[in-house]
Amino acid sequence: MATLTEAPPPLSPTAPAKKPPRKRGRLTPYWLLLPGLLWLIVFFALPMIYQASTSVQTGSLEQGYKVTWHLATYWDALSAYWPQFLRSVLYASAATILCLVLGYPLAYLIAFRAGRWRNLIMILVIAPFFTSFLIRTLAWKTILADGGPVVGALNRLHVLDVTSWLGWTAGDRVLATPLAVVCGLTYNFLPFMILPLYSSLERIDGRLHEAAGDLYARPSTVFRKVTFPLSMPGVVSGTLLTFIPAAGDYVNAELLGSTDTRMIGNVIQTQFLRVLDYPTAAALSFILMAAILFMVTFYIRRSGTEDLV
Repeated sequence: MATLTEAPPPLSPTAPAKKPPRKRGRLTPYWLLLPGLLWLIVFFALPMIYQASTSVQTGSLEQGYKVTWHLATYWDALSAYWPQFLRSVLYASAATILCLVLGYPLAYLIAFRAGRWRNLIMILVIAPFFTSFLIRTLAWKTILADGGPVVGALNRLHVLDVTSWLGWTAGDRVLATPLAVVCGLTYNFLPFMILPLYSSLERIDGRLHEAAGDLYARPSTVFRKVTFPLSMPGVVSGTLLTFIPAAGDYVNAELLGSTDTRMIGNVIQTQFLRVLDYPTAAALSFILMAAILFMVTFYIRRSGTEDLV
């Protein structure tokens, strides 16, 4: 009984709990992101800040420019060059629609019907990237030359009569007209439409088409209800990758167009390199960027998908 009632021996003091060892490599992802972050800061953020300050400066190249917060430059630039803004949006929209009409069937063919020819067709799609953008555009001057086979065929088919009535060509001439500029934009940016479309179509499960066929759906219904909705991420990505660079392009309008087909990119280039009016050029650049950002945001929200390829 005495043994049972004895007090228990005092407990030894417990050792302090050891902190869990710090995981090594916790900062590794941030170190890996650092080069890309520095690249964006040096080659994107800093030039943007510099151009923003340039757009609110006044002065001249001889006397120097000073930041005076002259915001009227934006209004003056927009009021003077709004036709070029509208023309850029119109040409870029026309080229984007043509790229979608031409690119979707080809992307569908590569994804579902090409078979062993898939790799060859993909090489042909990206083959234009093997040459310079300038050379590709200059080639269209030969293709659309007056008296050439293309213009002759369009004349025989009376296509130029319709395009002349619409104001896209001038009589029997195609070069130095809006049609030539749109053709150049369509050709140069068509791969940017095909590749996202192909990537999106390739990910569609073929069993969905089989299930739709088992439910006696017609091929047109399968495309309208299954294929096209599932390929919307590719459609949105392709249209954005085509419209954004086409709206700011100036090479096609410079080489294939005329003074009546100048786009806003041509105006910005002229203001920067010839007129040397840096504040106006910077203001035009920011207006173009803001307009494209607004249109892209509205388009993505209206498209009903945020899953981009």
